[in-house]
Amino acid sequence: SCTVKIQIAKNRSLQDMVRHIPFQQVADAVTKACLEAATHLPKDVLDGIKKAMDNETNELGRDFLAQYLKNAKIAEETGLPLCQDTGFAVFFVEMGSMVVIDGGTVSEAITAGTERGYELGFLRKSIVDDPVFRRVNTRTNTPPIIHLTQVPGDRLSVILAPKGGGSENMSSLKMLTPAAGRQGVIDFVVESVIKAGGNPCPPTVVGVGIGGTFEKAAFLAKKALIRPMGEASPDPEYAEMEREILARINASGVGPQGLGGDTTSFAVHIEHFPCHIASLPVAVNLNCHAARHAGFEL
Repeated sequence: SCTVKIQIAKNRSLQDMVRHIPFQQVADAVTKACLEAATHLPKDVLDGIKKAMDNETNELGRDFLAQYLKNAKIAEETGLPLCQDTGFAVFFVEMGSMVVIDGGTVSEAITAGTERGYELGFLRKSIVDDPVFRRVNTRTNTPPIIHLTQVPGDRLSVILAPKGGGSENMSSLKMLTPAAGRQGVIDFVVESVIKAGGNPCPPTVVGVGIGGTFEKAAFLAKKALIRPMGEASPDPEYAEMEREILARINASGVGPQGLGGDTTSFAVHIEHFPCHIASLPVAVNLNCHAARHAGFEL
Protein backbone atom coordinates (compact mmCIF):
# COMPACT_ATOMS: atom_id res chain seq x y z
CA SER A 1 0.00 0.00 0.00
CA CYS A 2 0.94 3.67 -0.22
CA THR A 3 1.57 3.89 3.56
CA VAL A 4 4.00 0.94 3.48
CA LYS A 5 5.90 2.43 0.54
CA ILE A 6 6.22 5.76 2.34
CA GLN A 7 7.58 4.02 5.45
CA ILE A 8 10.08 2.01 3.37
CA ALA A 9 11.24 5.23 1.71
CA LYS A 10 11.70 6.88 5.13
CA ASN A 11 13.71 3.92 6.42
CA ARG A 12 15.96 4.01 3.36
CA SER A 13 16.43 7.74 3.82
CA LEU A 14 17.49 7.23 7.44
CA GLN A 15 19.89 4.46 6.40
CA ASP A 16 21.46 6.82 3.85
CA MET A 17 21.99 9.38 6.62
CA VAL A 18 23.82 6.93 8.89
CA ARG A 19 27.60 7.30 8.75
CA HIS A 20 29.70 4.15 9.08
CA ILE A 21 33.19 4.53 10.53
CA PRO A 22 35.49 1.49 10.43
CA PHE A 23 36.62 0.11 13.80
CA GLN A 24 40.28 0.22 12.79
CA GLN A 25 40.07 3.87 11.74
CA VAL A 26 38.97 4.79 15.26
CA ALA A 27 41.60 2.56 16.89
CA ASP A 28 44.38 4.01 14.71
CA ALA A 29 43.35 7.58 15.55
CA VAL A 30 43.39 6.73 19.26
CA THR A 31 46.86 5.19 18.94
CA LYS A 32 48.12 8.38 17.31
CA ALA A 33 46.54 10.49 20.07
CA CYS A 34 48.24 8.42 22.77
CA LEU A 35 51.65 9.00 21.20
CA GLU A 36 51.01 12.71 20.64
CA ALA A 37 49.70 13.38 24.14
CA ALA A 38 52.70 11.67 25.74
CA THR A 39 55.31 13.64 23.80
CA HIS A 40 53.82 17.02 22.79
CA LEU A 41 52.55 19.75 25.09
CA PRO A 42 49.65 21.62 23.45
CA LYS A 43 50.22 25.25 22.43
CA ASP A 44 47.85 26.61 25.09
CA VAL A 45 49.92 24.92 27.79
CA LEU A 46 53.25 26.13 26.39
CA ASP A 47 51.85 29.65 26.14
CA GLY A 48 50.66 29.40 29.76
CA ILE A 49 54.13 28.43 30.96
CA LYS A 50 55.72 31.31 29.02
CA LYS A 51 53.20 33.78 30.45
CA ALA A 52 53.94 32.51 33.96
CA MET A 53 57.66 33.06 33.38
CA ASP A 54 56.97 36.70 32.51
CA ASN A 55 55.13 37.21 35.81
CA GLU A 56 57.21 35.04 38.16
CA THR A 57 59.45 37.05 40.50
CA ASN A 58 60.95 34.09 42.37
CA GLU A 59 64.26 33.08 40.77
CA LEU A 60 63.90 29.41 41.66
CA GLY A 61 60.35 29.45 40.33
CA ARG A 62 61.53 30.93 37.04
CA ASP A 63 64.20 28.24 36.78
CA PHE A 64 61.57 25.51 37.15
CA LEU A 65 59.35 27.10 34.51
CA ALA A 66 62.32 27.31 32.13
CA GLN A 67 63.03 23.63 32.76
CA TYR A 68 59.43 22.75 31.86
CA LEU A 69 59.87 24.42 28.48
CA LYS A 70 63.21 22.71 27.93
CA ASN A 71 61.69 19.36 28.88
CA ALA A 72 58.84 19.89 26.42
CA LYS A 73 61.30 20.67 23.62
CA ILE A 74 63.38 17.54 24.35
CA ALA A 75 60.24 15.38 24.38
CA GLU A 76 59.06 16.78 21.06
CA GLU A 77 62.46 16.37 19.38
CA THR A 78 63.20 12.87 20.68
CA GLY A 79 59.75 11.33 20.96
CA LEU A 80 60.40 10.56 24.62
CA PRO A 81 57.52 11.01 27.09
CA LEU A 82 57.11 14.39 28.78
CA CYS A 83 56.85 12.56 32.10
CA GLN A 84 57.69 9.05 33.24
CA ASP A 85 54.10 8.75 34.51
CA THR A 86 52.31 8.44 31.18
CA GLY A 87 49.03 8.30 33.02
CA PHE A 88 45.65 6.68 33.11
CA ALA A 89 44.14 7.14 29.63
CA VAL A 90 40.98 9.24 30.11
CA PHE A 91 38.79 9.88 27.06
CA PHE A 92 35.98 12.38 26.53
CA VAL A 93 33.92 11.16 23.59
CA GLU A 94 31.06 12.82 21.73
CA MET A 95 29.42 10.40 19.31
CA GLY A 96 26.87 11.58 16.80
CA SER A 97 23.51 9.81 16.86
CA MET A 98 23.94 8.95 13.17
CA VAL A 99 27.34 7.28 13.64
CA VAL A 100 27.85 3.53 13.59
CA ILE A 101 31.22 1.86 14.28
CA ASP A 102 31.62 -1.06 11.89
CA GLY A 103 33.32 -4.06 13.47
CA GLY A 104 32.78 -3.33 17.16
CA THR A 105 31.80 -0.67 19.67
CA VAL A 106 33.45 2.71 20.09
CA SER A 107 34.63 1.65 23.54
CA GLU A 108 36.29 -1.46 22.13
CA ALA A 109 38.01 0.60 19.43
CA ILE A 110 39.31 3.11 21.98
CA THR A 111 40.59 0.31 24.20
CA ALA A 112 42.38 -1.38 21.29
CA GLY A 113 43.92 1.92 20.18
CA THR A 114 45.09 2.71 23.71
CA GLU A 115 46.80 -0.65 24.09
CA ARG A 116 48.56 -0.25 20.76
CA GLY A 117 49.61 3.34 21.45
CA TYR A 118 51.19 2.53 24.79
CA GLU A 119 52.97 -0.44 23.23
CA LEU A 120 54.34 1.44 20.20
CA GLY A 121 55.49 4.40 22.27
CA PHE A 122 57.08 2.25 24.98
CA LEU A 123 54.93 4.25 27.38
CA ARG A 124 54.76 3.17 31.00
CA LYS A 125 51.85 0.89 31.79
CA SER A 126 50.38 2.04 35.10
CA ILE A 127 47.04 0.24 35.48
CA VAL A 128 46.45 -2.63 37.94
CA ASP A 129 43.57 -5.06 37.45
CA ASP A 130 42.21 -4.86 41.01
CA PRO A 131 42.47 -1.81 43.27
CA VAL A 132 42.75 -3.63 46.61
CA PHE A 133 43.61 -7.34 46.58
CA ARG A 134 45.73 -8.28 43.56
CA ARG A 135 47.07 -5.02 42.11
CA VAL A 136 48.60 -6.89 39.17
CA ASN A 137 49.65 -4.69 36.26
CA THR A 138 47.46 -5.26 33.18
CA ARG A 139 50.56 -4.54 31.04
CA THR A 140 48.43 -2.75 28.45
CA ASN A 141 47.49 0.46 30.30
CA THR A 142 43.90 -0.62 29.81
CA PRO A 143 41.06 -0.47 30.51
CA PRO A 144 40.87 3.26 29.78
CA ILE A 145 38.31 5.61 31.32
CA ILE A 146 35.74 6.56 28.66
CA HIS A 147 33.18 9.32 29.18
CA LEU A 148 30.74 8.84 26.30
CA THR A 149 28.09 11.39 25.34
CA GLN A 150 25.67 11.03 22.44
CA VAL A 151 25.13 14.20 20.42
CA PRO A 152 23.22 15.02 17.23
CA GLY A 153 24.97 14.57 13.90
CA ASP A 154 27.36 12.23 12.14
CA ARG A 155 30.71 13.11 13.71
CA LEU A 156 32.86 11.33 16.29
CA SER A 157 34.94 13.63 18.51
CA VAL A 158 37.52 12.23 20.94
CA ILE A 159 39.77 14.02 23.44
CA LEU A 160 42.41 12.10 25.40
CA ALA A 161 43.70 13.56 28.66
CA PRO A 162 46.25 11.19 30.26
CA LYS A 163 46.12 11.59 34.04
CA GLY A 164 49.15 10.98 36.22
CA GLY A 165 48.80 9.52 39.70
CA GLY A 166 50.50 12.36 41.56
CA SER A 167 48.02 15.04 40.61
CA GLU A 168 45.04 12.68 40.63
CA ASN A 169 45.78 11.71 44.24
CA MET A 170 45.32 15.35 45.26
CA SER A 171 41.66 15.38 44.16
CA SER A 172 39.01 16.36 46.69
CA LEU A 173 35.24 16.53 46.93
CA LYS A 174 32.94 18.01 49.52
CA MET A 175 29.18 18.03 49.87
CA LEU A 176 28.68 21.60 51.05
CA THR A 177 25.36 22.87 52.33
CA PRO A 178 23.61 25.48 50.18
CA ALA A 179 24.22 27.98 53.00
CA ALA A 180 27.97 27.79 52.29
CA GLY A 181 27.30 29.70 49.08
CA ARG A 182 29.87 31.35 46.87
CA GLN A 183 32.38 32.00 49.64
CA GLY A 184 32.19 28.43 50.89
CA VAL A 185 32.99 27.13 47.40
CA ILE A 186 35.95 29.49 47.00
CA ASP A 187 37.38 28.66 50.42
CA PHE A 188 37.15 24.91 49.81
CA VAL A 189 38.88 25.08 46.42
CA VAL A 190 41.68 27.33 47.67
CA GLU A 191 42.25 25.18 50.77
CA SER A 192 42.37 22.02 48.62
CA VAL A 193 45.07 23.43 46.34
CA ILE A 194 47.19 24.84 49.16
CA LYS A 195 46.93 21.60 51.13
CA ALA A 196 48.15 19.67 48.07
CA GLY A 197 51.38 21.69 48.17
CA GLY A 198 54.07 20.36 45.86
CA ASN A 199 52.54 16.87 45.48
CA PRO A 200 50.72 17.54 42.16
CA CYS A 201 53.87 19.07 40.59
CA PRO A 202 52.65 22.68 40.43
CA PRO A 203 51.99 25.00 38.78
CA THR A 204 48.68 23.24 38.29
CA VAL A 205 45.53 23.64 36.30
CA VAL A 206 42.63 23.55 38.76
CA GLY A 207 39.47 21.85 37.54
CA VAL A 208 36.38 22.62 39.63
CA GLY A 209 33.01 20.91 39.31
CA ILE A 210 30.04 22.51 41.04
CA GLY A 211 26.56 21.05 41.26
CA GLY A 212 24.88 17.92 40.02
CA THR A 213 25.36 14.95 42.34
CA PHE A 214 28.37 13.40 44.07
CA GLU A 215 29.64 11.70 40.91
CA LYS A 216 28.58 14.47 38.51
CA ALA A 217 30.64 17.07 40.36
CA ALA A 218 33.74 14.88 40.07
CA PHE A 219 33.13 14.38 36.35
CA LEU A 220 32.72 18.12 35.82
CA ALA A 221 36.00 18.83 37.64
CA LYS A 222 37.84 16.39 35.36
CA LYS A 223 36.11 17.74 32.24
CA ALA A 224 37.09 21.30 33.22
CA LEU A 225 40.75 20.34 32.76
CA ILE A 226 40.40 19.84 29.00
CA ARG A 227 39.28 23.42 28.42
CA PRO A 228 42.06 25.47 26.74
CA MET A 229 44.28 26.77 29.52
CA GLY A 230 43.06 30.08 30.88
CA GLU A 231 39.88 30.21 28.80
CA ALA A 232 37.31 31.80 31.09
CA SER A 233 33.88 30.41 31.84
CA PRO A 234 31.25 31.83 29.45
CA ASP A 235 29.18 32.71 32.52
CA PRO A 236 30.41 36.09 33.87
CA GLU A 237 29.73 35.19 37.52
CA TYR A 238 31.69 31.95 37.30
CA ALA A 239 34.44 33.68 35.31
CA GLU A 240 34.83 36.18 38.15
CA MET A 241 34.93 33.31 40.65
CA GLU A 242 37.70 31.67 38.60
CA ARG A 243 39.76 34.87 38.74
CA GLU A 244 39.25 35.28 42.48
CA ILE A 245 40.20 31.69 43.26
CA LEU A 246 43.31 31.89 41.06
CA ALA A 247 44.45 35.12 42.73
CA ARG A 248 44.10 33.62 46.19
CA ILE A 249 45.90 30.42 45.20
CA ASN A 250 48.83 32.31 43.68
CA ALA A 251 49.05 34.60 46.70
CA SER A 252 49.69 31.52 48.85
CA GLY A 253 53.36 31.34 47.84
CA VAL A 254 53.35 27.57 47.25
CA GLY A 255 54.93 28.18 43.84
CA PRO A 256 56.44 25.87 41.21
CA GLN A 257 57.10 22.39 42.63
CA GLY A 258 55.93 23.68 46.00
CA LEU A 259 59.24 25.48 46.63
CA GLY A 260 57.96 29.04 46.61
CA GLY A 261 56.94 31.60 44.04
CA ASP A 262 54.12 33.56 42.50
CA THR A 263 52.75 30.79 40.27
CA THR A 264 51.07 27.96 42.14
CA SER A 265 48.41 27.48 39.43
CA PHE A 266 48.22 28.48 35.79
CA ALA A 267 44.44 28.62 35.64
CA VAL A 268 41.18 27.77 37.37
CA HIS A 269 38.41 26.27 35.23
CA ILE A 270 34.89 25.88 36.64
CA GLU A 271 32.13 23.73 35.18
CA HIS A 272 28.68 23.81 36.80
CA PHE A 273 25.40 21.89 36.63
CA PRO A 274 21.94 22.12 38.26
CA CYS A 275 21.70 20.43 41.65
CA HIS A 276 19.25 19.36 44.37
CA ILE A 277 17.76 22.08 46.58
CA ALA A 278 19.46 20.51 49.62
CA SER A 279 22.92 20.09 48.08
CA LEU A 280 25.99 22.00 46.93
CA PRO A 281 28.55 19.44 45.72
CA VAL A 282 32.03 20.77 44.89
CA ALA A 283 34.88 18.73 43.43
CA VAL A 284 38.49 19.71 42.74
CA ASN A 285 40.72 17.87 40.27
CA LEU A 286 44.28 19.07 39.68
CA ASN A 287 46.48 18.63 36.64
CA CYS A 288 50.24 19.04 36.87
CA HIS A 289 52.17 21.55 34.76
CA ALA A 290 52.36 18.93 31.98
CA ALA A 291 48.69 19.32 31.11
CA ARG A 292 48.68 16.74 28.34
CA HIS A 293 45.82 16.29 25.93
CA ALA A 294 45.28 15.30 22.30
CA GLY A 295 42.26 14.57 20.20
CA PHE A 296 40.66 14.06 16.82
CA GLU A 297 37.40 14.26 14.96
CA LEU A 298 36.20 11.74 12.39
